[in-house]
Amino acid sequence: MTAPLLHIETRNDLPETADCVVIGAGIVGTSAAYWLARAGMKVVLLEKGRVGAEQSSRNWGWCRQQNRDARELPLSTKSLSLWEDMAADISEDLGFRRCGLLYLSDDQAELDGWARWGIFARGEGVDTRMLSAAEAAERGSATNKSWAGGVWSPTDGIADPSRAAPLIAKGILKHGGAVIQNCAARGIETCGGTVSAVITEKGTIHTKQVVLSGGAWAASFLHQSGIVFPQASVRSSILSVAPGAEGLPPALHTAAVSITRRGDGAHTLAISGRSNLDPTPGAIRGAKHFLPMFAKRWRALSPGGLQAWKAGFETREIWALDRETPMERMRILDPKPSEVLVNEALARARKLLPALENVPVQAKWAGYIDSTPDGVPVIDTDIGIPGLTLAAGLSGHGFGIGPGVGHLVADMLIGREPITDTGQYRLSRFETSQWGRVAKF
Repeated sequence: MTAPLLHIETRNDLPETADCVVIGAGIVGTSAAYWLARAGMKVVLLEKGRVGAEQSSRNWGWCRQQNRDARELPLSTKSLSLWEDMAADISEDLGFRRCGLLYLSDDQAELDGWARWGIFARGEGVDTRMLSAAEAAERGSATNKSWAGGVWSPTDGIADPSRAAPLIAKGILKHGGAVIQNCAARGIETCGGTVSAVITEKGTIHTKQVVLSGGAWAASFLHQSGIVFPQASVRSSILSVAPGAEGLPPALHTAAVSITRRGDGAHTLAISGRSNLDPTPGAIRGAKHFLPMFAKRWRALSPGGLQAWKAGFETREIWALDRETPMERMRILDPKPSEVLVNEALARARKLLPALENVPVQAKWAGYIDSTPDGVPVIDTDIGIPGLTLAAGLSGHGFGIGPGVGHLVADMLIGREPITDTGQYRLSRFETSQWGRVAKF
């Protein structure tokens, strides 16, 4: 079953010109277009399928600072306030709540790692609290078991994946931008080496600025222009159980299973890190860049099937701009979940949390999480073609920091002071000998 998603109605006609065209209407694309429109730019957001229909509606919904990479932490901290800012401005409930995130563990090495991160994070102003065994047992009372310890991050929270991107898109409309669904961007045109237009299946939009926020499709799109973006995707499976379970934490992580309360009172269940690796042409060609990551995660990755290959999102073919492209043949990536993983997650959750024992399954779904070799996104205006900006490779962390990524993109295009340093997000970092030369300039 497809993940739950709010549907919004948008225009079908194509503007002839725009100050900026944003390609891909997930949480990053909608946020970027929103902040650009709010700053007064004439923005067009293009989506080949439905707003938010891929990974942006298929994730846990966590908006966290806890255990973030140091390079992402300032962006995640800023994003928490931006979630609130956007909801107030749009006058819509994005499902964002600072409900706190609870981590419980019996693994002393894991607890020691959280403690080390906490020392660093508190120095950055993050409210993160280590829990003693007694405190962990109290906060985790729904598990009816003792714990060696845990972490409580009270200012972190969750938002609603089924509503966030569509409602942010409504904010774009409020500020005069255009949102066009079921319209694939086939490629870009250049004049004098710089961006001059976006070619879509419905016609051409003349523009000097393009933001590519295409998620798992980004590498194949850039390949058309001779730019290599190291990107690989894994298939993550998740399920939800119906409303009815009471007394559970809004958001709980354990090594066995993680749960999140949804806006309708249901709960999503997933096993952190467990996923399937479906082979694709892009993954095979770029395997050398991801060997360190795969070697680190091999116990959590299971071999997949041919779903991704057939979907075409990591193709390395060169397509013609006047004919149907892979994006039109696959409007929405809606892979089948792993029955093994969702059944295991359900069994673990019911064992850990007695309140879930008799609550029926509501839905099951899967999504493709795109990653970079170092697990940190690329947010860069200097990737080889002036006027083309990349915001992708969110590596499973994108939903919570989406508002901040979008704001940072707007900062860079408008020329205002960025909300955080941009150096750590450059594509050129993968040119070093550590990764091999992977980008053309």
